[in-house]
Amino acid sequence: MLFQKIIQTKKEGKNTHDLETVFLCEHPHVYTLGKNGQVNNLLIHEEFLKKMDATFYKIDRGGDITYHGPGQLVGYPILDLENHGGSLKRYIYQMEEAIIQTLAHFGIDGNRLEGATGVWLAANTQAARKICAIGVRASRFVTMHGFALNVNTDLSYFNYINPCGFVDKGVTSMQKELGKTLDLRIVKEVFKEVFCD
Repeated sequence: MLFQKIIQTKKEGKNTHDLETVFLCEHPHVYTLGKNGQVNNLLIHEEFLKKMDATFYKIDRGGDITYHGPGQLVGYPILDLENHGGSLKRYIYQMEEAIIQTLAHFGIDGNRLEGATGVWLAANTQAARKICAIGVRASRFVTMHGFALNVNTDLSYFNYINPCGFVDKGVTSMQKELGKTLDLRIVKEVFKEVFCD
């Protein structure tokens, strides 16, 4: 596993820059619950999950419950934060900024919501809605997990959870906001360029 290889390289006192990477993918229908999340934020039972062809996992990232599925750009940066300033808080801020800039490229005004990780639209209004969830973990300053940007995501799957533990905020996608389906490959390329910068 790359994560373990970076940790071992660090222990040996070697440079880890060449090992750092970002995996970008789509998932089948899955709900994941962060280590401090509340299981009651999953609003359905196991039999219904099977009918939806979805799975549920408790995992070791931060954050509460979220959904991953087709049409969503999911990113897993595996970086040694000691090569990038060392601060997990700064790293999350920069990841949010990369998503905000990616959205801006497509004419969507993303922003932050005080006290809530991720990227939001109309953040400080009654119409606040999340477009990108972020949940990370770091061990010895090496990051795991990452973000999930709703591009052409079927938002109905969010009806079965309290997304990220919120009961009073909605979710959205780039497709919903723009009224058209986007080419996920193009969104991925824009993100890669912004993230690397």
